[in-house]
Amino acid sequence: MTERRLIPRFAGLFFLVAFLLVVLLVVTPLTLAAQSPSQQEAQPDAQQGGQAAQSQRIAALEQRAADAKSSADNAWMLTSAALVLMMTGPGLALFYGGLVRKKNVLGTMMQSFAMMAVITVLWAIVGYSLAFGAGNSVIGGIHNALLRGVGLQPDADYAATIPLETFMVYQLMFAIITPALITGAFAERMKFRAMLLFLILWSLFVYDPMAHMVWGKGGLLNASLGGRFPTLDFAGGTVVHVTSGVSALVCALYLGKRLGYPKMAMPPHSVVLSFIGACLLWVGWFGFNAGSALAAGGLATSAFVATHFGAAAAAIGWSGAEWLRNGKPSVLGAVSGAVAGLVAITPAAGFVSPMSALAIGLIAGAFCFWMVAKVKARFGYDDSLDAFGVHGAGGTIGALLTGIFASSAINPIFKDPSGNTGPSGLLEGNAHQLLNQCVGVAIAWVLAIVGTLVLLLIVDKVVGLRVSEDEEMQGLDLSQHGEEGYYWETPA
Repeated sequence: MTERRLIPRFAGLFFLVAFLLVVLLVVTPLTLAAQSPSQQEAQPDAQQGGQAAQSQRIAALEQRAADAKSSADNAWMLTSAALVLMMTGPGLALFYGGLVRKKNVLGTMMQSFAMMAVITVLWAIVGYSLAFGAGNSVIGGIHNALLRGVGLQPDADYAATIPLETFMVYQLMFAIITPALITGAFAERMKFRAMLLFLILWSLFVYDPMAHMVWGKGGLLNASLGGRFPTLDFAGGTVVHVTSGVSALVCALYLGKRLGYPKMAMPPHSVVLSFIGACLLWVGWFGFNAGSALAAGGLATSAFVATHFGAAAAAIGWSGAEWLRNGKPSVLGAVSGAVAGLVAITPAAGFVSPMSALAIGLIAGAFCFWMVAKVKARFGYDDSLDAFGVHGAGGTIGALLTGIFASSAINPIFKDPSGNTGPSGLLEGNAHQLLNQCVGVAIAWVLAIVGTLVLLLIVDKVVGLRVSEDEEMQGLDLSQHGEEGYYWETPA
């Protein structure tokens, strides 16, 4: 009896399932067929819309990544610009200020400070345009005078990830310190107004053309933009140090010796100030060299390391040579050696390995000591603060050693027409690069000698260069500025 009742129940369940299958198999296709064309097209449109949205998201992510890189590069470059400015004031001002006699400390420091103000205005008016504006192979034009066209958009020829205005202000700091370096040669004996006029003219007629030739678009010596004689100068070996150092020698020879030199002892009035200034120069030099990578990437790291290693090795090289000659190493010698190493590694910083940087620094330290201790004494010129012995000699030897030690593994700057990386320096098989370095150094020497001599003659005729004997005996602090660096209280 129970079985007879279950059979109808299972049969009913069977027919219900069969009915639902018929509905799914027959009614659903009819329903889909009855959909309007717009409904049928909606599905692929939805898929396309999803793909478009995904592409937009990817593009937005890429843009944010590019913006983040640009922001990082810009932050590094603004920091580097501040570090380079610190090299002039307080770095160079303290270094030079401590080396002179106390009656000239303010006058010497004021010369560096004056460059911070005067060259800034000159750079904005026409200096930047002459150095980096489009022109010929020797000098830029005036298209960017008054900073026309220098805004917040990058210029890919110079730096693709930072505003052109950032690049402009970074290069300004180089233009400030370069003429300030020359003041070390004529310290304690040039009129303040003569110094101003001379260095303004020097900046326009010596520095700006040299900067354009090495770094500017279409420059004769520009290695990255196809110059005729591609000279490797990463951060200013020829542009900054050779030109300023050689010009310093010309100034020292033209003005003549200080009263009483060399018979009268003229020791530094405060090696402590010079020590502090040299340490500030060392720190600021990271902005000078590593900043010249123009981006916060691996090349900046390489230049940073090379800079530090070069300075350290040169301090040892100078101190070691002095120790052998004089029986003891001096504090002033050690810091002077570090500065010499910083000078020599400047053109090479972005092209050489850390071990090559050590070699360059060691050579430069010993060589610059020899220039200051032997050559200067042999010829008897009064380069008051050894601007030529450190910057002229150090910049020259550094530029030449760059042509020997440059490595394509550090910076693949040379490529053949197929895009393959070529050798950079002599040790890699590119002997011709050493010749290019010699050409660059020779042009810097000739431009500095001829330009400086002509400008000195002009300024001497217009305002006179040298202070009177009475003013020199009194000191530049009082005679040129009417104040003293130190006021000693006398007992009542």
